[in-house]
Formats: sequence, structure tokens, C-alpha cells
Amino acid sequence: ATASFAMPTVFMTIARIDTVPIAVASAVSKPPALVAANFKVSGVSGYWNKTMTLYGTQFGATTAKPLMTIDYVYGKTGDPKGYGTTTTSILTTDSTGKTVTTVAQTQVCKLAGSNPPSGAVIQTDKFQTKFYCVDTMYPANGTGASIDVSQMGGLSLQMYVPSGNPQYLKSNDPTTSNRLYNGLMDPKTNTVNYNEIATGQVVDIFGLVPCGATAYQAWEDGGNAVPAPVGNADFFYNVTGKCDFNKRPSDTALTQ
Repeated sequence: ATASFAMPTVFMTIARIDTVPIAVASAVSKPPALVAANFKVSGVSGYWNKTMTLYGTQFGATTAKPLMTIDYVYGKTGDPKGYGTTTTSILTTDSTGKTVTTVAQTQVCKLAGSNPPSGAVIQTDKFQTKFYCVDTMYPANGTGASIDVSQMGGLSLQMYVPSGNPQYLKSNDPTTSNRLYNGLMDPKTNTVNYNEIATGQVVDIFGLVPCGATAYQAWEDGGNAVPAPVGNADFFYNVTGKCDFNKRPSDTALTQ
């Protein structure tokens, strides 16, 4: 934007210069921010049932509302690790104010046994137990739970573990956020380098999800003490971010 003004002079009127033109140009630059996040479960296990919930606080609101859940139920497989069924659901609100639950992904993991189903990809865990997982996406060509966060000023994650102590693990609670891991894929090795959240941190979920790229996250549900290697975690998923311009506060720069 530009502006100009003919500023009257005082002393320069002696030289018959009554006004001096002044022009100012300014510009504002604002980086794009996260407007959508796509969650996809990669693997959940353990003897304890648990539910992760994504909460969002809309601009101008003071109360967070649930946007998505990832719910795991142990399948009583009896092996050292434990496997079961995980359901990822998108939560929206209809015109009457009721919550609408839409399933986006289910993952069923079972022991391979002696006769696994045809086409199953057999995996081996750290206890040398062979197992396989079957993913079902809704719709069939879906990529996970796509969550619109364009109207959210804040995001947080909560893990609820009924058998755990504590039962609630929260990304915005500095006493429990250290059970969350976050990482990126190394393009040279195609492996994910996870970093455990340091003790005492309040995690900005917007900051963990990169624009146009995929972040990998995991939770340790409380069965092991932390800090600990990510191999002890048993709740793995990835998040792909989409960014655009919106009214969320960001590093806006003013130049003149």
C-alpha cells in the first residue's frame, strides 16, 4: 500500500517552497497456516483399551470441542504385546447441535497363527510374535480422517487410558505431554526419526504438523516410564498437513 501527502513547510517558504511531497509504501507478509490435517493410523497395540481425541478451540471461543477420536479395543490375543481393533472417527455437529460420528478408518490386527489370510502382510514384533493388520478405509479410496481446522485457534491431543495412571495424557499438560513422540521421515533412509517431547512442555499441535508434508506421532500409554525409546510406544499414526491463509495469529511482518 502507498500513501502520499503534501507537507507544508515553515523555513523553506523563504525559498518559495511551500510544500514538500512525502510518500510512504508499506507491505504486510503473512505465512500460510495449517487449515486441514489428515490422520491415518499405522499401528496400535497393547493390553489396555485407549482413546485419543483431537480437540479444537474455535476463534473467539473458550471451550474446546472434540474433532476426531481414535479408539483402540484389545482383542484378547494373549501374546506379550497384545493386538486388537482401532477405529478412527470424525466428529461433526449437525444443524440441531447433535454430534455426528463418521468412521474414516478401521484397523484390525491379529496373530498370524499357522494359517493367515491370503495377501496378509506378516509382521514380527520385538517379542518375535508374528501378526498382521487389515485396514479398511471409508470411503474405500479414503486416506484417513481429514479434519478441517481452518476455524480453530488452538488444537490439542488427549489420550484416555482407563487402566493407566494417570488416565489422561494431554499434549497441553506439561506433566503428561512427555508421553508424546513426534518425527519426520528421513528421505535418505526412509526411516522415521522420532523425538520425545521434553518434560514440562506445552505442545503446540499446529507447530508439529508441517505444511504439505507428513509428521509421524506416537504415544506411550503409561505402561512404561519416560523418557524411553519410541519402541516402547504402542499408539502410532501419521498426520499430513494442508496450509493456506486464515485469521489465525502468525508471524506477520510489516515493512515500509
